[in-house]
Amino acid sequence: MKDKVAKVIEKIKPILAADGGSVELISVDEKKGVVTVRLTGACGCCPHAAMTLKGVVERMVREEVPEVKEVTVG
Repeated sequence: MKDKVAKVIEKIKPILAADGGSVELISVDEKKGVVTVRLTGACGCCPHAAMTLKGVVERMVREEVPEVKEVTVG
């Protein structure tokens, strides 16, 4: 599952880079279905980071890796 999530994260990076941000994969808890990421660059301090996390990162990860239940920031 971690490899599948990592591939999705690589697809997301160019989207966030367009606004000066990025995302890093921290961990994948396969038992709980929880992925932990770090938003960096402009996304790390943006007031809209929560919307980016849920609306872009979590949505795309869950679409491509249905085993994922939640994406959190670590």
